Amino acid sequence: MNKSDLVNEVAKIVKTKKDAQGAVDSVFSAITQALKNEDIVTIIGFGTFKVSKRSARKGRNPQTGAEMEIKAKNVPKFIPGKALKTAVN
Repeated sequence: MNKSDLVNEVAKIVKTKKDAQGAVDSVFSAITQALKNEDIVTIIGFGTFKVSKRSARKGRNPQTGAEMEIKAKNVPKFIPGKALKTAVN
């Protein structure tokens, strides 16, 4: 399922496809903004979105084999909730 498929599913519940597009965009925007602020987003029954910090480390260039420094960065992380895990299994 991609974003347009998700919009179509939401459109079955709300009145118009335009409203569904707005709702989906609003949810994604709110989650993105919260993660930018390094907040944790918990959706009961679905899962938790949070920001994880990766420290700097040494790596290797696969083409040359030369050592290189990989910078520290923040990465988004999703931890599925119990209800989602149960539904998938």
